[in-house]
Amino acid sequence: MDRTWIRMPLLGFDTETTGVDVANDRIVTAALVLRVPGVSTDVRTWLLDPGVEIPAEAAAIHGISTEHARAHGVAPAGALDEIASELAHHLAQGVPVVAYNAAFDLSLLDAELVRHGLPTLPERLGRPVAPVVDPLVIDRWKDRFRTGKRRLGDLSEWYGVTNEGDLHTADVDVLATLDVLEALVRRFPELARTSLEELHREQIGAHREWAESFNDWRLRQGLPGPEASSLWPAQNARSA
Repeated sequence: MDRTWIRMPLLGFDTETTGVDVANDRIVTAALVLRVPGVSTDVRTWLLDPGVEIPAEAAAIHGISTEHARAHGVAPAGALDEIASELAHHLAQGVPVVAYNAAFDLSLLDAELVRHGLPTLPERLGRPVAPVVDPLVIDRWKDRFRTGKRRLGDLSEWYGVTNEGDLHTADVDVLATLDVLEALVRRFPELARTSLEELHREQIGAHREWAESFNDWRLRQGLPGPEASSLWPAQNARSA
């Protein structure tokens, strides 16, 4: 049991962005946290100048204004290449990427890479991106009938995770995500007995089932707007 994947290195990933459109919005901040449980936690962060105006609504969430990003952010192409290289390096070694609502961050990252003429994560790996572990997908799957919202703050409260800092800061969100994942494994110990390969496959199916159910509900409610994508952990940026 000590050698289960939850006791091995985990690479947390999160972004803060100009909005929620994975095809057109931009990354403003990003964080990668390499956690070796019981040994070390290494945090790396980036502040980018996205090259576009940061809407006030987005700035109100993550605290980064257009002026601040222009004054202190780095050019996006180099930062995006660094982020993708780090992710690909660890994925190639079998280290799982842990991301809350992974389909958003990984899809947006690949769209950004395409925008700047850089290879996507699948192109760097020469295969689909895996293994990925997504606490949001797992929580919806394992506790599907629980009522209430499932934002990172909601899950942190539900699972008794204390956040050291304000959520919607990329590095704080990653640390909270890793802690929520540990709490999920304690509550659902069968997760630790599942191989990363099988867990990845299970999440693909669980997310597809959730998206289809959610879209059916939206249709019955007559709600406008795009449907939730059934693809996980990422959409194909080259064909989007």
